[in-house]
Formats: sequence, C-alpha cells, structure tokens
Amino acid sequence: MKIVRAIIRPEKEDDVVLALEGAGFPAMTKAHVFGRGKQKGLTVGPIHYDLLPKVLLLLVVNDDEVEKVMSVITDNSKTGFIGDGKIFISDIERAFTVRTGEGL
Repeated sequence: MKIVRAIIRPEKEDDVVLALEGAGFPAMTKAHVFGRGKQKGLTVGPIHYDLLPKVLLLLVVNDDEVEKVMSVITDNSKTGFIGDGKIFISDIERAFTVRTGEGL
C-alpha cells in the first residue's frame, strides 16, 4: 500500500475530489494548509505573500492504483501556471482500523 499526498490549489479542490470519487477513490483526508515552493511565495505589486493557501489531500491506495490516482489528480488540478502543486508517494508499513483494530 502507498500513501499519496497531493498539495493542490484551493480552487481545484472540488474538481479533484469529485474526479477521485468518480474514479473509485472516495476515501481521503483533506486539510487546508499554507505553503510555498521554490519561488518563495508570490509578489503582487508592492505586496509579497510568503505563504499561499493550498489543499492537502491524503489517500491510501494499493500499489497498482498509484498511477491512476496520480493521473486523476494531475488531470484535474493542472492549470499550467506556477503553484499547481506537488504529489508525493510513500510506502505504508502498517495500517489499522481504529474501531476494529483490524489491519488493512
């Protein structure tokens, strides 16, 4: 199993979530976060925004589903501009359901 961490633009949140649900991935955790990339924020006129609002999506998927999830996220979050986000994939060593104590 893998955990997919996707950091996306807030205005693309609904598009990505609906697309993931439609592709068979309804289970996820969402968090509204702030961050910046290599450009160290955004400058608009005399104002510099050091940290920008983003949405963090966390999904746990089977190894063979990672590419499909990445494709759904990128297809529905990409604007072509700086700040579209990042996707990180990591292994999951163990996972348990709190209610039952059952391992996944």
